[in-house]
Amino acid sequence: MGLPDPTIDLDWSGYIGAIHEIFHKNALKTPGAPCVTETASSTTPERRFTYKQIYEASNILANQLHEAGITNGDVVMIFAYRSVELVIAFMGTLAAGATITVLDPAYPPARQQIYLEVSQPKALITIGRARDENGPFAPRVQKYVDEELSLKIRIPELRMSNDGRLTGGEVDGGKEVFTDTDKKASAPPDVLVGPDSLSILSFTSGTTSTPNGISHDPIQRDIFSPLFMGGELICPARENIAHERLAEWFRDHKPNAVHLTPAMGQILCGGAKAEFPSLKWVLYVGDILTKKDCAALRKLAPNAEICAAYGTTETSRSVSYYHIKSHAEDPHALDAFGDIVPAGKGIENVQLLVVNREDPTKLCGVELAFSRWGPANTRLHGYLNDPEKTKEKFLNNWFVDNQKWVEADNKVADPAREPWRKYYKGPRDRIYRSGDLGHFLDDSGNCAVTGRADDQVKLRGFRIELTEIDSNLRGHHLVRECKTLLRRDRNEEPTLVSYIVPEHHEWLKWLAERSLEDTEDPGTEIGPVVVYSKRYRPMQTEVRDHLKSRLPVHAVPTYFIFLKKMPLNPNGKIDSPNLPFPDAALISEEASGEDLKRWETLSSTEKELAEQWATLINGLNAKTLQPESDFFESGGHSLLAQQLLLNIRKNLGANVTISALYSHSSLGALSAQIDRQRAGKDDVGAAQAGEAAYAQTLETLLGGLDATYQTADPAALSPTAKTTVFVTGATGFLGSYIVKDLLQRENVHVIAHVRGTKGVPAALERLQKSLRGYSVWQDSWATRLSAVIGDLTQPRLGLDDATWTMLGDTVDVVIHNGALVHWVKQYKHLERSNVLSTIDALRLCNQGRPKLFSFVSSTSVLDTDHYIHLSEEQTSTGRGAVMEADDMMGSRTGLSTGYGQSKWVSEQLVREAGRRGLLGSVVRPGYILGDAATGVCNSDDFLIRMLKGCIQLSSRPHIVNTINAVPVGHVSTVVVAASLNPVPAETANNRNGSSSDGGVHVIHVTAHPRLRMHEYLSILSYYGYDVPEVDYDHWKAQLETFVSAGPIQKDEEQSALMPLFHMATNNLPTNTRAPELDDRNAVAVLKADADRWTGVDESAGEGISREAVGRFLRYLAETNFLAWPTRRGRELPPIKAGVVEAQAKWGVGGRGGAA
Repeated sequence: MGLPDPTIDLDWSGYIGAIHEIFHKNALKTPGAPCVTETASSTTPERRFTYKQIYEASNILANQLHEAGITNGDVVMIFAYRSVELVIAFMGTLAAGATITVLDPAYPPARQQIYLEVSQPKALITIGRARDENGPFAPRVQKYVDEELSLKIRIPELRMSNDGRLTGGEVDGGKEVFTDTDKKASAPPDVLVGPDSLSILSFTSGTTSTPNGISHDPIQRDIFSPLFMGGELICPARENIAHERLAEWFRDHKPNAVHLTPAMGQILCGGAKAEFPSLKWVLYVGDILTKKDCAALRKLAPNAEICAAYGTTETSRSVSYYHIKSHAEDPHALDAFGDIVPAGKGIENVQLLVVNREDPTKLCGVELAFSRWGPANTRLHGYLNDPEKTKEKFLNNWFVDNQKWVEADNKVADPAREPWRKYYKGPRDRIYRSGDLGHFLDDSGNCAVTGRADDQVKLRGFRIELTEIDSNLRGHHLVRECKTLLRRDRNEEPTLVSYIVPEHHEWLKWLAERSLEDTEDPGTEIGPVVVYSKRYRPMQTEVRDHLKSRLPVHAVPTYFIFLKKMPLNPNGKIDSPNLPFPDAALISEEASGEDLKRWETLSSTEKELAEQWATLINGLNAKTLQPESDFFESGGHSLLAQQLLLNIRKNLGANVTISALYSHSSLGALSAQIDRQRAGKDDVGAAQAGEAAYAQTLETLLGGLDATYQTADPAALSPTAKTTVFVTGATGFLGSYIVKDLLQRENVHVIAHVRGTKGVPAALERLQKSLRGYSVWQDSWATRLSAVIGDLTQPRLGLDDATWTMLGDTVDVVIHNGALVHWVKQYKHLERSNVLSTIDALRLCNQGRPKLFSFVSSTSVLDTDHYIHLSEEQTSTGRGAVMEADDMMGSRTGLSTGYGQSKWVSEQLVREAGRRGLLGSVVRPGYILGDAATGVCNSDDFLIRMLKGCIQLSSRPHIVNTINAVPVGHVSTVVVAASLNPVPAETANNRNGSSSDGGVHVIHVTAHPRLRMHEYLSILSYYGYDVPEVDYDHWKAQLETFVSAGPIQKDEEQSALMPLFHMATNNLPTNTRAPELDDRNAVAVLKADADRWTGVDESAGEGISREAVGRFLRYLAETNFLAWPTRRGRELPPIKAGVVEAQAKWGVGGRGGAA
């Protein structure tokens, strides 16, 4: 083809219509064709919409805008969310003749306000889900909207229902905004547009820290391309846009074309194994594309042809492409170029030119890259309200006289048949100065971009003006000079680095205001510059926070390097090549003189412990730590905490508990704990006082109970009449089964308390997702299941006034199953979610009609030596086990976990409410294992983690303790039976002797029969797992060795027991002892339930069988949580069809409610 000829005709009169007009034609031609699909997430089902539905919805919006006075040239601002509503907003705005601009919720308020100031929109559309996830505008933004903008219309909450109904939210005192235009879905308004109608207004950063408005938006490629071709736009859920999961999404949903930035391509391919041969075309844009990126994609998508596109923000779209054949067609296609994929040649009616800077009439050399475009891009108006910048970048074609094209166009113009010419200014042969450097590869016209001639860069697909960063930095009073560059770090990753010369006098004043002293630091000479790595360390946080309030996150530099002065070149300009690269040794935290002085004052234990912290936490310098330094605030987390405890035991000779670490997490406090242990002074009294602190809160909390409670009548509930049950913790493992058991009763209606802020429909979808994920959902239940939005960490369960009143007036039974389950958090961190929420749930029982109440507790309230000894004494004399009527004063001290403590306090509150009139139950389950019938189980359970941990170690410990483990289905059966059939007071008194619980009675859920731990673990061998039994100490040593082996390597797994490592290695036989439990109340409620409701007597109870564990193992292997057996053994039993697929499709949550 040769080099591009900048004098040829680019079909100036070839206008074929606006994108929304082409979309309209496609919709009328194939109305039933799929147009937009939102694929399912863990909280939402798949939503699919046809061209007809999108067409009609966009017509409703367009007519509403048109009737509000929106006309050609008006800007419509869209508060955006990547969804079907965004497509509707785009098409509706264009059909009204207006200009689209997008306001990203992720931008800081200051930047959002600038966008509004520059664009001056006449309409504001808020997509409902953008508001759900990000909340309303910040006050400063809302103030600007209300006081400074002259809006003709607001669409406060644009939503598309699952059945295709468009709503816009309420205005004028409750009127739905589309009430008057809902009938106008069949056609758009009669609005004329043409090639020069301004369709898109977007922003690129400016040099004065104010973004420049330009007529472009990169999202047009994502939306306009499929709609232009009559194709289907498929939107993955945000949670699927992640390593490995995205590849699996591509495999499952089979798109045949995709637009990616190289950074997104790395997410798609990085670490992925799933192949997606259905993919045929990949359009790469937005940043430099490497051969390595292409090779990774071709491995997973062998049939995909790659189009590496090049373009600039200002020219509205990609202006050139480089075509790479698929691996299937040409395995050696990548050999045709070097490490960087070329920019290629211009698309249809667009030319990519490389001209000599000294003589721009010559196309040659490594010089400036320009693009020349035809009529499809004549609508590019340049920079909004900035004619000087437009003139600088958008140049008249100096190779040819534009009048030639004007005269040719006048000859063919026919205004009568081409009404769009009203909005066409005629041919304007223009060339855009990109600022990129490039060269032609050969005389075929293919071009390679070699860099930039100015300071606008791209990072991970984002266009960033480095001068905008510097402009904002200079606005800080501590900064004298600055220069921001895109440099490569030691891992060759592109990184934003800001070089700063501080304003020294301001710096001293800043220190004095904070009672800080200047650090002596002569600096380090690196070439011609002096770098301060210690002196200005506090300034890093200051300037980073300053930029975060003014720039998008992607534009905030990773590194700030402080210099004595800037290096200059002979011309007096900053000599950028002599600014040092961000070497890791230079920018890592170093100890200052003050740090070293403090280090010398630390005790030997504090120094040893500090070194342990630094070993575990990347980038932490031990010598910068102080006695007040907190492990978790320094970068530690729960898994590192387990590793730290192991290191302390091995290296410092102290057996610190996980609860002690959480309660003494500073360097000084934890060191003191270690010293006490090593001196043989465990300070048992102080420990017991700490453990008893939870009981001391009880007296105060009792004052939060109502003086009296309404007493409900269980006889008023009947299988033949409607019964409404309110359930908290409904989306968790046990909660889902409670909901299932309730809905299996024909006239029971369930209202579920669901945490979240996305709206009731989303809450209900999340709830149904959980039920589907556990394979317990039936579509016929939909009319009897509803949801309310709340939060256990907020007062009154996080419910608004209307919801609280509604529940009070309609609910017959409250099942409080929700709680925060955490085995290492202290009581004070769980009190709000677990204890105060119980008081609120009790208070609901006094709102409106009387209610029965059930509280799902846990046998963790019995985890004290008192009840172990009591159980042993009573069973040895034949007097039975721990009674359900026990007053639990044996656990007033001695409970070691915050979770168990929170359940103990909550039980006391509920039982006191029973003495004040409430009727109900406290249900105490032990370990909740999976569904014995289907095999579905919760992989986060301790006993399930024990199975996997043993498989990983290829051994199992010999522990003879019995374990109170019950299938989840039986636990939920007991909860529901106890909720609908509470034990009558006289029955409980006759059975247990004197009872002081009034109307609330405890229901023990205990296994019949109980397995011993070694029997449970031996089932692994029965089914062919290579796990020989060893004594506990040998197994513990193996686990410690496994965990201490060093960093996890590629394809290696962390121990499944790591979250509970300290429990597993700190005398597990003692920690897993459990008292025997009397369960006569449980038998009574199950018999009553059979008599009154189900006709099925399950009072004999249930335990864990070998076959049930086999089903759990198969489910866990099928879902890739466990490896398959490798030795000879019984075949794993079959599981219910579809449960694995349901888990993969819908996912399942964690423990959720009780543990």
